[in-house]
Amino acid sequence: MGRLHIQNYLNQLAEILSEVPVEKVERVMEIIYKAYTQNRQVFILGNGGSAATASHFCCDLGKGSIVDGKPRLRVMSLNDNTALLTAYANDIGYESVFVEQMKNLLQEGDIVICITASGNSPNVLRAIDFANEKGAISIGFLGFGGGSAREMVTEHITLESQNYGQVEDIHMVLAHSISQCFREWVEKGRVETEIPETMIHAHWA
Repeated sequence: MGRLHIQNYLNQLAEILSEVPVEKVERVMEIIYKAYTQNRQVFILGNGGSAATASHFCCDLGKGSIVDGKPRLRVMSLNDNTALLTAYANDIGYESVFVEQMKNLLQEGDIVICITASGNSPNVLRAIDFANEKGAISIGFLGFGGGSAREMVTEHITLESQNYGQVEDIHMVLAHSISQCFREWVEKGRVETEIPETMIHAHWA
């Protein structure tokens, strides 16, 4: 019984992985690298399992991408300061824990990566709204067809799966693939990116 469940889970995971929109992953990669070349900052956030992915992604982008003699990417997870997170949750409300941190730090042209399986978490949606208002670029790693976040973010990688575990598995795969690709681009001195001139953020033109 257990073996059958495990095999089914892995088979479903392989099917979801085969449906990942690689062109969208590449576009997100281009956006992150463009931000790096302009010394922008990247913020990553999520709840629950997605919070763990945000922390892991931040570690890989921040440390795993270091190349001797090259500038480092400025990246921060908004999940990792427990004192600050719980203070905002207690004093203002959990729906504001990410926005309140960004009020101190976010600048126009920065990137906010929101990782959410459902795409409907109130604190994530508020973070997206705030990022958009401030002229940052919002990116969603989404599941469940994207939820409300899909129509709000600048760019998204959306999975249709309704299984939280499998969505979180794929999001971690995306984080690893992007981090390793980013390091390779830094190491090889990639210069040109493929962001269209029609990018809605004029400050990037």
